[in-house]
Amino acid sequence: MPLPDTMRAVEIAKPGGPEVLVPASRPLPAPKPGEILVKVAAAGVNRPDVLQRMGLYPVPADASDLPGLEIAGEVVACGAEARMWKVGASVCALAHGGGYAEYCAVPEVQALPLPRGLSMVEAASLPETFFTVWSNVYDRGRLKPGETLLVQGGSSGIGVTAIQMAKAMGNRVLATAGSDEKCAACVKLGADKAINYRTQDFQAEVLAATGGKGVNVVLDMVGGDYVPKELKCLADEGRLVFIAFLRGPKTELDINEVMRRRLVLTGSTLRPRPVEFKGAVARSLREHVWPLIEAGKIKPVVFKTFPLAQAAEAHRLMESSQHIGKLVLTV
Repeated sequence: MPLPDTMRAVEIAKPGGPEVLVPASRPLPAPKPGEILVKVAAAGVNRPDVLQRMGLYPVPADASDLPGLEIAGEVVACGAEARMWKVGASVCALAHGGGYAEYCAVPEVQALPLPRGLSMVEAASLPETFFTVWSNVYDRGRLKPGETLLVQGGSSGIGVTAIQMAKAMGNRVLATAGSDEKCAACVKLGADKAINYRTQDFQAEVLAATGGKGVNVVLDMVGGDYVPKELKCLADEGRLVFIAFLRGPKTELDINEVMRRRLVLTGSTLRPRPVEFKGAVARSLREHVWPLIEAGKIKPVVFKTFPLAQAAEAHRLMESSQHIGKLVLTV
């Protein structure tokens, strides 16, 4: 079938609330060398999309201005030198923007095969969070089998991924969430203990659950005034890994505690990293994590789907934090 010249998409009319997400017609993207063109069946919704819509997440110069960082669909064209995928292959992929559209061009090395048994919607919920969790918990945080991980925001898209991945990889997992219902969901997903941060002191609960030793790695998307307490939650030689800062980017910390207990503070952002880095993460996921998904040890958690034209409603739900797991747009 010949490809169309234009496609439906959702663009950001101007920085603002969910209402600035509006339907648009865009030229079909042409895959560059090393890229594939995917006919999008579903696209995941993530916090960076919300920040981009608000004008708080600058788009890299080489990225699409359309939101959307993860997709699933069918390969319909291959750019020059792209040889990993054939036309007709079903893939999910980490996108450099442009996911809120009928077609999206992505580097071929950032695509992964659809895990056996998963739908397009389920597969679209994987790339952004799985790339993020693997590169931060295992590459930067160096979490080893048998060690303990604390996941802040356990009911978020990142949280449900981190809980399941770490449990399947042989780690003990503690998680925080903002309600008893969300805590119960975290335990059902595999967390050994879930802490309601609204009614419990997470620092005291973590230390009690670890016999006063603390956890080996904290995956933090909160920042701000959480950081001093998180340092006290760490075991000696523990690692605190930042991936976001919902309570602000600034904090105070006790340098003496960092030195005395040989703590490591690190963190990363994914979108600005080069294609080669993301391709390496994709290879690690395919080797270590995709078999766990296909064996049913890790399962996508999709809370709700929305048609592409209702992207604004998906953003409203995400900002309400009433969901558990991922939100996905269907195209």
